[in-house]
This record gives sequence, C-alpha cells and structure tokens, in this order.
Amino acid sequence: MSLKHRRTSARRTGRRALQPTRRISRPVRPAAPRPAANHPEPYVSVIIPAMNEAGTIAKVIAGARGVHPRCEVIVVVNGSLDNTADIALSQGARVILFEQPLGHDVGRSIGAEAAKGEVLLFTDGDLVIPASQLRPFVAAVSHGTDVALNDYSGPVRSKFPHPVVLSKHALNIMLGRSDLKGCSLTAVPHALSRKALAALGSGLLSRPPLAHAQAVLDGLLVKAVHKVPVGRLNAVRPKQAGADPLREVILTDHLEAAGMVLQRRGERAGFNDGNRRREMVR
Repeated sequence: MSLKHRRTSARRTGRRALQPTRRISRPVRPAAPRPAANHPEPYVSVIIPAMNEAGTIAKVIAGARGVHPRCEVIVVVNGSLDNTADIALSQGARVILFEQPLGHDVGRSIGAEAAKGEVLLFTDGDLVIPASQLRPFVAAVSHGTDVALNDYSGPVRSKFPHPVVLSKHALNIMLGRSDLKGCSLTAVPHALSRKALAALGSGLLSRPPLAHAQAVLDGLLVKAVHKVPVGRLNAVRPKQAGADPLREVILTDHLEAAGMVLQRRGERAGFNDGNRRREMVR
C-alpha cells in the first residue's frame, strides 16, 4: 500500500473520530398537571349545583377557574348516581355532597352559605361556558352592580310563548322594570354582590323569582349585563305525563313573587288608575 493511500485513510479515520456520536432521542412524557386548587382568600366564589353531570362537570369547572385569579369553585352534588363528585374533587373544587336530590335550585342556597368571596357567580353543572363569557358578570359586580343578570329573555317570537317566559316578562312589568324584559335570576349565569346576599338571604336564592322581586323592591342595583344564550345549551328535560316537571314549580314561584309585589306596593302594584272614573260606575 502506498504512503499516499495510508495518509488518506488516516485522515478519513480521524474525521470519523471527531464526529459526535448520534443519540437516539426518546419522547419524554410530560408530567401530569396538578389540578388547580381553590384560592385560600377568594374574591369570586363560583357556585355550581350538579346532578349526574359527569360528562360536563370538568369542563364547567375549567371555565369557572378562569374568571378571576382569586377564585374558589363550589360544586353542590346532590342526588347523583354517577361519579360527578369524584371528577369535581379531581379538579380541585370544593364538593358539598348530598346523597338525595335537594330540589330545584336549592343547591344555590347551599353553595351561597359556603361561599367566601365578595362576588358570587352562579352557573349549572350541565352548562359548559367559557371563562370569557362568565367574566362580564364578575366585572359588573366589581363595578357596583348588586345583581348581574344574564341578558337572555327567552324565545318570544312564537305565536304561543312558553308560560315561564311570559311570567318573567309579566313580573318585570309589575316591578316597574320592563327594561329587563324576560331577564331574571331564574336563568344562569348570574352574579350577586356580598351586599345582595346579605339583603336577600341565602335561603331565598332557591326560589329565584322571589329573590329577583325582592332585589328590585329593596332598591338593589339590578342590571342585565351580558347575554349567554342558555336556551341553546340547556339539555331537554324529560317530561312526565307529557308535562315539564319544573314548569309548575317555576310558575308557582312567579305567582308568589307577584303576590309579594302587591303586598309591598298595594293592589295595583304602584300603578295609577289612568283616566278611569270609577265613581261613575254604579
């Protein structure tokens, strides 16, 4: 072998020796994120009644977490036959558990009793609403509103509107708040100030039409602040004997709220008699 060939081979060998050893990269599994925890000194308390909402509760809590840096999430699980409570716990929420159903909207009262925040935001365990659509309610209360309502009046264009929709409009007219149309504490999301909670009491929150009427009658600042079209998000409730099981409950509450208005403002709810001359009637 010639000297030239040996040198060439040596150069090649040297170059190979100087090249870095290739390493096979292996994908690194990211550590599972730790669930967010409730803030020890919350400014906002998000209250979520839930029954058999295992399919949605994690996303509902995720949306609630984003409303404020100092936030606590309270899930009132009642009458559930699935693992709603376990999922809520895994998401860092405070869970208040009842084996039996509490009844319509009673979870709001239970959650309000436990809340520590200055702003109380109410939603439901079956409504997946992003934080961006919840923050306006918190912002409204932070800037002085006592009762921040969902600016959603329900469908009114049909020939025969739903009786619950009509009852909301009628109650607001009686209250002298026709500007609110069909907006009411009956619909979530909505938010209350700590002042409003003290004035209404947590117990009345389980009867939203009465709480709504008392808030207006007591002079609290009640505003419709942001529209979330919950009619599209609500699951269709199963009917019993062809009727909505909650319809009569809600209508009865509205009738009692109307009675509250008449008791406080008189038999004409504060409205005058116009130009009628009843003395002419014999």
